[in-house]
Amino acid sequence: MKKYSLGIDIGGTFVDAILFNRETGETRLEKAMTTPENSSTGVLNAIEKLEISLSNVETIVHGTTLGLNAIIERRGAKTGLITNQGFRDILELGRGDLPADHMYDMHYQRPVPLVPRRCIVGVPGRITVNGKIDVELDEKAVIEAARYLVNKQGVDSIAVCCLHSYKNPQHEKQIARLVRETFPDIYLSVSHQVVREHREFERSCTTVLDAYVRSIFEKYIDDLDLQLQKKGFTGRFLIMRSSGGAMTAQAAKYRPLDSVLSGPAGGIIGAAYLSKELQLDQILTMDFGGTSLDTCVIDKAEPGVIHETRLQHMPVLIPTYDIRCIGAGGGSIAWLEEGMLRLGPQSAGSTPGPIAYARGGTQPTLTDAALALGFIDPENFLKGQLPLDSAAAWTGLESKLATPMNSEIVQTAAGIFSVLIAQTEGAVREITVEQGKDHKEFSILAFGGAGPLIAPLLALEMGIPNTIIPHVPAAFSAWGMLMSDLATDVSRTFVAEINDSILASLDEMLLSMEDEAKGILDKQGAKESEQVMIRNLEMRYLGQEHSLKIQINGMPDYDALRSAFDSAHEQRYGHRTEQPIELVNLRVTGLSIMAKPELKKRSGLDVTDIENIVSTRNAYCFKDKALKEFKVVNRELLSPGSSIEGPAIIDEGTSTTVIYTSQVCCVDDFGHLIIKTTI
Repeated sequence: MKKYSLGIDIGGTFVDAILFNRETGETRLEKAMTTPENSSTGVLNAIEKLEISLSNVETIVHGTTLGLNAIIERRGAKTGLITNQGFRDILELGRGDLPADHMYDMHYQRPVPLVPRRCIVGVPGRITVNGKIDVELDEKAVIEAARYLVNKQGVDSIAVCCLHSYKNPQHEKQIARLVRETFPDIYLSVSHQVVREHREFERSCTTVLDAYVRSIFEKYIDDLDLQLQKKGFTGRFLIMRSSGGAMTAQAAKYRPLDSVLSGPAGGIIGAAYLSKELQLDQILTMDFGGTSLDTCVIDKAEPGVIHETRLQHMPVLIPTYDIRCIGAGGGSIAWLEEGMLRLGPQSAGSTPGPIAYARGGTQPTLTDAALALGFIDPENFLKGQLPLDSAAAWTGLESKLATPMNSEIVQTAAGIFSVLIAQTEGAVREITVEQGKDHKEFSILAFGGAGPLIAPLLALEMGIPNTIIPHVPAAFSAWGMLMSDLATDVSRTFVAEINDSILASLDEMLLSMEDEAKGILDKQGAKESEQVMIRNLEMRYLGQEHSLKIQINGMPDYDALRSAFDSAHEQRYGHRTEQPIELVNLRVTGLSIMAKPELKKRSGLDVTDIENIVSTRNAYCFKDKALKEFKVVNRELLSPGSSIEGPAIIDEGTSTTVIYTSQVCCVDDFGHLIIKTTI
């Protein structure tokens, strides 16, 4: 009988593989270097370190940033776009607003579109806003457009996006059929299959991005799937989705954008699970990896989900967790700008990595700074698998930063941490204070390789009372993936004023969308008895631009719907009005509930006598702004009920928890570290 589940998370520096034994509740973690030149190599290396036969693994859940990296690095497929005649410039025109960080930049230049104008063709044919055919599609022009894009421009992938196809996709279906008949092997993304919502620019960008990463993602999934099968895996291969949940690898090939932000999603799912198990209403996640820091709000065990995000300044209409990301991680490079210390977004990644890795890196990073401050044991990094070169890190910090700044090396390293904390505070306030929430009412859940190192300092600076370091924090995102359910999302734009007369029609539309969601889950092997459908309506006051999402059960009457929206609007914006309410989008999330690992209390262990297992070393105290003696403890030796006062360091090989002055750490019944900060 297959008794294992395996979670795999590819980060900017390391691949995390966590093996869960469902019979005993035990977990095992292994890490391998990320291999950007061939992502599957790093995955297979991490699995090999587990020394387990894949024939005993029932489920593999995999989160990857492969698609995201392809977009960021602009190494996706050469893509063409077929749209309506007269709309060839839609990607160039875009919207009139500027990104917030360039609002007052008079010299700002918009990024070059992924699809150059010469690879965009408009064809005659028009459907009205009501879904009526106004001008028949010119099929001959479609064939000529496809031949021009493939034969003349050499595109590998084609995106198709027509006006108002969210209302009536007939013309898009015709174009897709003609293109496939003419070029059967071309990669094709059609907007009504990618996202069936209004706003042509946003829908065009989303479809183009889907076409841009489709070939890379499909080849990667096929290659990894084949390699896993060669190693004896015959179980279920699942891919994480950006908004939580998972889908089969075969389904993921046809929905590559749904997984483009799947890397951080596993940690959010795990955090929501812990929020429920530990009965914590408000959690602020702090996922600190090798290249970035991601933070998200968990409110009453429910993560915030948004339905539009941006990738490289391009709008994308996909459901994703409401995450704020900072380009600063363990491998982020510290540098000087006109004498001022900066951190990131450039990262040394896994190749060449920080200076201390001794793999050719020459630029000082946050990891090098942590080593100089005494927080990391150079001999025990990654449980001794990657010893660090302290002298090289020290020399790099001195030559690149300290000497030009006329500063001491330790103070320079501390300054790098201070820059990071300032950047992180901004992201935290953006998803708490700016949305009417008090960050001091939250508990931080810190994970990722560097999360336990940074989060307690952030709590100290921001006055956040509790910081939680889960079991195996370095692989928490991979562990969270094992908490996933199969999931799919279906959306429809339907702009109309809400009143009693249209509620029956809305119910019919939602039932049709539920049938579509069930069909998608059925194709992935989900049993009907395990399926759950969640309905949401996006509404706004008449005349507003932005909408609020309201979850409903069945189809409530108008008064109940109005009351729910008014309450949500008042909670979010502080007021309600007498304006009519307008529907914008209908959304259905289909879930197939899967078995999950259970948290098990670590009972029967004696409370550890801390004094018998403590050693000491000098590390930096941010309160005294100087090196001082820190207690050092191996986490494996701590038992439930143990407590240790700061300043102290808890080392577990794959991550290091730093307990600062004015903090005390206790071990709960599950083995989690609970760090309390005196406010």
